[in-house]
Amino acid sequence: MTAPRTVVLAATETGRRLAVDLAVHLDGEHRTGRPRDALAAAWSRADALVLVMATGAAVRLVAPHLSDKRTDPAVVCVDDAGRFAVSLCGGHEGGANDLADRIAAHLRAAPVVTTASEAAGLPSLGSLGEHFGVRAEGDLAAVGGHVLAGGSVRVERDLAWPLGPIPAPVTDDPAAPLLRVGDRLAPETTPNVSYRPPSLVIGIGSSRGAPAAEVGDLIDRALADAGLSPLAVHTAVTVDLKADEPGINQAVAARGWSIVHLTSDTLAAVDVPNPSETVRAAVGTPSVAEAAALHLGGELLVPKRRSPMATVAVARRPARGRLALVSLGPGADDLTAPRAAAELAAAEVVVGFGPYVDQAARWTSRGAVMERFGLGQEVERADRAVALARAGHAVALVGSGDVGVYAMASPTLERAGDDIDVVVVPGVTAALAASALLGAPFGHDHCSISLSDLMTPWELIEERVEAAARGDLAIAFYNPRSAGRDWQLSRALEILMRHRDPGTPVGVVRDAERPDQAVTVTTLGGLDVDAVQMTTLVLVGSSRTRMVAGRMVTPRGYRSEAP
Repeated sequence: MTAPRTVVLAATETGRRLAVDLAVHLDGEHRTGRPRDALAAAWSRADALVLVMATGAAVRLVAPHLSDKRTDPAVVCVDDAGRFAVSLCGGHEGGANDLADRIAAHLRAAPVVTTASEAAGLPSLGSLGEHFGVRAEGDLAAVGGHVLAGGSVRVERDLAWPLGPIPAPVTDDPAAPLLRVGDRLAPETTPNVSYRPPSLVIGIGSSRGAPAAEVGDLIDRALADAGLSPLAVHTAVTVDLKADEPGINQAVAARGWSIVHLTSDTLAAVDVPNPSETVRAAVGTPSVAEAAALHLGGELLVPKRRSPMATVAVARRPARGRLALVSLGPGADDLTAPRAAAELAAAEVVVGFGPYVDQAARWTSRGAVMERFGLGQEVERADRAVALARAGHAVALVGSGDVGVYAMASPTLERAGDDIDVVVVPGVTAALAASALLGAPFGHDHCSISLSDLMTPWELIEERVEAAARGDLAIAFYNPRSAGRDWQLSRALEILMRHRDPGTPVGVVRDAERPDQAVTVTTLGGLDVDAVQMTTLVLVGSSRTRMVAGRMVTPRGYRSEAP
């Protein structure tokens, strides 16, 4: 039976009622009985312990079990009244800080986090790079204390891998503590922290019945002899014929790695330096270990090594920068998605139109670099963001509304190849924000049309307006009017008037969800074109749209059954 990730204990009857609620919320297990016995049974098996009791009692319970902050479970203490969630142990390494925040949000309580970096408003050195699968080891406490005191650090990147913004001034002073990004072990002469990107792929082959100890020992020796850190292992890989091989599975699981199984045909297509016809005859591919290690490309660091019943090879996969296309939403901070905030917090460089970069700044971390571009520099923004990602950085290219709607995702993705990781973070579009302010004008079929003819011929725009009018779609007009384009909206309204009643409801929303927001409801025949600006959206209802209590509503067509 798999051990629960989170175990919740309580010392009193009042606390037990709260513990049951927390166990359900955290998808954990509420354990009863003597808290001392229940904690002892759960300590080495659970990822996190939530103790509903006084902190003094919690401290006395956990003290005999504490061993190493890197392996101890996270411990959060919650008072019986549910007023506070205290990160007691394992704040960074175990995740207790995040768990305390989650519990506090559920209980509407106050999270109590006392680790030094959080108290100073800085990311911990141990969490730096976590967003990109990077793991840290070294003198975290010493170097972290140096950073908290305002000290500078040196940074060396053996591999061009995203890390995140460095929360300290960077210097060339050889006496300064060192932050190194790489997968190789090296003798250190100064306090240092090594950041291990998930760069290594372990290829494994074995005879049937190979002992887990033999497979594991071969892996460990291969890494150690090559001076490679086990923390930099991305995954272990073998042929699918070995998917049920206990020795391989147990050795990989004991080291906390995931395992991938590839077909013989897939492995046979990988060029390797040491093919074997004997292996081909046995499993249908001339190589298992080397081909498995190299299946993502890159460099073979350790050619296949053998023990009596196993074979291992190690490769370094190509380094990949990260480009996040981040949607900020229409303007209000609380309409920016948490995922967007997380990408911005992890970004080393934030690129975008100046006002959008300024808007994004509140979610960025100390050390992030802001690169602001002006209007009309869309191509330059896209080129710069892609180039930075190809250099191994974590880049966020920001846009308002949804970055994929009349925004920067399209030109950027046209330039981004498969040599970088790209993620697109969706957002609330300007049209959706305006629709919500008006009511429900998009309750049925609808479309969005930009009236800007800077990139689209006007003849094609007219055809689209005509098609939307004939199709009786509700329409959101983006870019309806500007100082240099003052006739397109009037022409679009003329087309619509041939198909819709002049009394069709129309919503005019300027600067949706921004400080100068203005919302007006009028009709197709009564719309004052001169009142429309570049930052305005015009939402035209369909033939079924009507006003209900001052709100635009396009019926979906649901029918209630007769009683």
